[in-house]
Amino acid sequence: MKKIVLVTLVLSVFSFKALAQEINWVSFEKALELQKKTPKKIMMDVYTGWCGPCKMLDKNTFHDSDVVEYVNANYYAVKFDAEGNDQVTYKGKTFSNPKYDPKLASRRNSVHELTRYLQVSAYPTVVFFDENAELIAPIRGYQAPEQIELYLKMFYKDDHKNIQTQEQFAEYSKKFKSEF
Repeated sequence: MKKIVLVTLVLSVFSFKALAQEINWVSFEKALELQKKTPKKIMMDVYTGWCGPCKMLDKNTFHDSDVVEYVNANYYAVKFDAEGNDQVTYKGKTFSNPKYDPKLASRRNSVHELTRYLQVSAYPTVVFFDENAELIAPIRGYQAPEQIELYLKMFYKDDHKNIQTQEQFAEYSKKFKSEF
């Protein structure tokens, strides 16, 4: 009996730790609502269900303990299906996917209007917004934890506001010391 209790306790602790390794994802509209009460930047994962690199980003990067901890502390995190069927209101305009075909839900579908509005042209793309829901930048492609760390910290600290050229960004990148 003691072994069963001990195993159960160990599994419970392991399960709790596994749960702690999750980013607190919310809808875009919920993030916009939360921003009004407590201003924070938004990090939006724009993905599709058929995209292999999107799945790798989720599995490898968005489950990395350093990324999880930093994102949860400093951002509202949003997962947005770039070809999904959700209606989203942003900046007073409602975006939808009028050509969405439910039969294609797990394959390529039509592109959501918000995806186009944000000028997302590749998947995955991580889109960053400031505390006023203004677009900062879309970052295209798969990002390992050490790669996304640069953007997470640069945008959080507003360092991007002092970068005007590709050369300045290259210098910033070179000097950046990863802690993840």
